[in-house]
Amino acid sequence: MSIKAVLDSMFSPRLIKIYGNGPAERLYEPNAFEKWGDQVIQSLYIIWKISVYSSPFLTTYLYRKGYFVADGLLTLSKFVTSLGVILVVSFCIRGVGRYQNATYQKFVKTLSDSQKSLTPANKQQLSAYDFEFFGWPVEFKWSDIQGESTKPRLYITRPVTHRTAFQFVSSLPCHILGYLAVHSFGIRLVYPGSLSLLQTILAQGLLQGRSKLVEVNAAKRYKLLARDGNEIDSMFVDKRGLSHNGSTLVICCEGNAGFYEVGVMGTPIEAGYSVLGWNHPGFAGSTGTPYPSQEQNAIDIVVQFAIHKLGFNPENIILFGWSIGGYTSSWAAMNYPDIKGVVLDASFDDILPLAVNHMPRWAESVVRTAIREYINLNNFEQLTKYSGPILLYRRTRDEVMCISEDDISSNRGNNLLLKLLKYRYPLIIGDVQIKVLKEYLSLVGHSQEQFLHRYLSQPDVCKSLLESYISEHSNSYPMRIGDDMDTEKKNQMSLYLATKYMKDYKSTHCTPLPADIFEMPWEANIETDYQITGIRARL
Repeated sequence: MSIKAVLDSMFSPRLIKIYGNGPAERLYEPNAFEKWGDQVIQSLYIIWKISVYSSPFLTTYLYRKGYFVADGLLTLSKFVTSLGVILVVSFCIRGVGRYQNATYQKFVKTLSDSQKSLTPANKQQLSAYDFEFFGWPVEFKWSDIQGESTKPRLYITRPVTHRTAFQFVSSLPCHILGYLAVHSFGIRLVYPGSLSLLQTILAQGLLQGRSKLVEVNAAKRYKLLARDGNEIDSMFVDKRGLSHNGSTLVICCEGNAGFYEVGVMGTPIEAGYSVLGWNHPGFAGSTGTPYPSQEQNAIDIVVQFAIHKLGFNPENIILFGWSIGGYTSSWAAMNYPDIKGVVLDASFDDILPLAVNHMPRWAESVVRTAIREYINLNNFEQLTKYSGPILLYRRTRDEVMCISEDDISSNRGNNLLLKLLKYRYPLIIGDVQIKVLKEYLSLVGHSQEQFLHRYLSQPDVCKSLLESYISEHSNSYPMRIGDDMDTEKKNQMSLYLATKYMKDYKSTHCTPLPADIFEMPWEANIETDYQITGIRARL
């Protein structure tokens, strides 16, 4: 028995599944030694995570029981030592079991060859296995991109929370509490998908979703190395040459508990687009923690990968963000202004009102400080720095984006639309038009259609006015159209624009968006005034 081979097998990735055709495809079956070792290691890992999450209560309990005095500490040290011995023995038994398993040794050989040199042949062989992603070789690095490491990125300005020395000193306790909260449990409240326990519970579902992508959609998995050193787990479905929409790439940005394995990728795939999905830092195979800076670096390397490795031009890339995924989508749009468009589904203008609404009222000051200083997710501010086409989807029964339950007028998607229209068409959208739009946005279905029928009587005239302005000036934002319009014409223009920028979907927050209503964003110009739906294209 080779000691080195056993040691290598002890810490190598856990093999989960072997892909293939017919009988060749199967879940990996470990032998008794490996299975027992894995079960003990996994059980101790779960116990450790539960202990970490419950540490304040656990520490209090142990203190009251006297475990922090000399005799108690001795008992605790014996207990911890015993667990350590069990853990070491489990690793050794797992290593021996893997060494004796021919299937696993074949996998390790393929993995070792791929880590030394990832040739197309090695990549094809490695892709036949589903295993713990930490062992997957990096295929695209930030350092591989010529000139990108020195190119400046755009960022929104963080709001000033204090203007005088007195305000700074008086707000210092909130800053300290906010920092501690965000860097302990706060970021996981905002991104619950980063919780290891949740990922353990969802492991089987993630495997099934990943398997479907590979087996049904011929997806290819990649590991990307961001500028901050995080490894980003991504999956690419190539439809170029296979469907009418295949030349357009849709980059999917998931929600705060979403994974590409079970997320929004299915919608553009069904609509015939090429699709690139990725997991947030700290989600599934991606390393790190989803702080805003790490989120920015993650989407940055994903877009660079799409351009430089996959070969898509920016003008053929659509950013599709669901829920909190609107943050990374809008950040990428701000920094890649030549992309084809942005589609945001069930998203918001600013995370602060939602955070305040979901936390106790007595903690509002700390929440406001924590959000503005450390998790300032402001989609609107970022979208003001992008001049391309934007489409918003609003869920009419959204239980997450609504500040008040069952009140669609409180949906934060409404605020995003109003702010966006106000910024892009400042001479059209005034106080009167804001009131008209709020009334329109408070309605759904047939009531909304009746409202449009009553107040938007001349959509063709609105279209002509836009085309005339663009032909004489440009379609850059903010547009100066509307200065010579009367109130009635401005009302009609505001409603016309609202119908172009936002679509309703009768559903709750987490229902997948159907492919037959997935559309390319509307763009105001003199040549086209329509939207192209992926489902209408013949595949």
